[in-house]
Amino acid sequence: MAVKPDIVFVCKHPAYFIAFSGGFGLSPKAPGTVGTLIAFPLFWILEHYFDPIHLLLLIDIFFIVGIWACGVTGKALGDSDHGGMVWDETVAFLLVLYFTPAGLAWQLAAFVLFRFFDIVKPQPIRYYDRCLKGGFGVMLDDIIAAFFTLLCLSGWKAWILFETFF
Repeated sequence: MAVKPDIVFVCKHPAYFIAFSGGFGLSPKAPGTVGTLIAFPLFWILEHYFDPIHLLLLIDIFFIVGIWACGVTGKALGDSDHGGMVWDETVAFLLVLYFTPAGLAWQLAAFVLFRFFDIVKPQPIRYYDRCLKGGFGVMLDDIIAAFFTLLCLSGWKAWILFETFF
């Protein structure tokens, strides 16, 4: 039996709170986009307090905790990849922001690319989204979308911007 989550549900268990990114996943419109957007202020705050290597380690810890939180929450909801569970978007986009060149233009381009890959789910993202269930499956497809995003950004920086300098 599927459960319809609300703020009371989200606050019942730490795993639910994490999986719903503190309740932002309850957004009635585009919860995945909202989950991605909250990575911006979270990243800017964390970047201020952590040196780069510790920030990357923290993002890794967020990923591991996300496997647990999304697994527990998916079971409780009766839906292994409920749309309100947006911690996967938040963590994956934190990773994207970590590797994205400084500057708002780069970060906005990263946001657009990440949302594109997360929504369209080209192969192999679609394959892993369908075949891997549970917390790991929820988290992994967004990490692959993050990889595709970073690949596009690095290609743009290496090939397109390199040409403009000559």
